[in-house]
Amino acid sequence: MEVILKQDINNIGYKNDIIKVKSGYARNYLIPKGLAVVATPMNKKIAAETQKQRMFKEERIKKDATKVLDALQNITLKIGAKAGPTGKIYGSVNAIQIAEAIQQQYNYEIDRKKITVDGDAIKELGTYTAKINLHKEVKLEVKFEVVAE
Repeated sequence: MEVILKQDINNIGYKNDIIKVKSGYARNYLIPKGLAVVATPMNKKIAAETQKQRMFKEERIKKDATKVLDALQNITLKIGAKAGPTGKIYGSVNAIQIAEAIQQQYNYEIDRKKITVDGDAIKELGTYTAKINLHKEVKLEVKFEVVAE
């Protein structure tokens, strides 16, 4: 079944993309939650017109994302956390702390929802990488080091 996405969905597609999914997934999840609509010929025309109108705006957003990519390309963030003598962290480090560290150290504001950390949360001191999805065509990997405070 073909559907048109109304918003970005991880591992599925981006807003206004026409994608093929299993009909049960579309009828039972995507459409009732308001995440997609059925791709009828009329809806396809509407989506195409919307896509044309957004092209200029998309180019500007992509250009801004590329600037952020260039600025944050080879950085290493330092994130302080309270830790025990064995190196275990009290709590965890997740996307929220990474977004705050980028804001504080490099003055770039990145939405925490665009940051993914391998394993969801870091619970030990060390060096890790996080993936940042700045734009659907601009992706960045940032190294960060969790250090004891």
